[in-house]
Amino acid sequence: MKKTIDQKEDRLFFHEGEVWWINLGLNIGFEMNGGIETYMRPVIILNKYNMYSFLALPLSTSKKLNSYRIPVGTIEEKEATANLSQLRNIDSKRLVNKICSIEPHLLHEIKKIASRVNFG
Repeated sequence: MKKTIDQKEDRLFFHEGEVWWINLGLNIGFEMNGGIETYMRPVIILNKYNMYSFLALPLSTSKKLNSYRIPVGTIEEKEATANLSQLRNIDSKRLVNKICSIEPHLLHEIKKIASRVNFG
């Protein structure tokens, strides 16, 4: 699947604050995976670097809250949390389809919280 994604020639147009399904893949250890068969997971595009890559904030329906998880409201009829410990740079070839956009004030709050979290 990774080879197929890498061979994609078309790139989808995206903006900061949008929520997308992406092909996140199968990861190891404590990294968040995509779904079992499709390897997809919803993410918030936190920062757009250029048309080729962005900083992705993976979403989860887990009810666990801690300093690394931020409630973001309802996404596709499910309460979602953003998992700051799983922030990562993603190539835009992994984009599948746009779900929605989050409110600008929520994006601002998420960025503010992310900037205060100590990852060290």
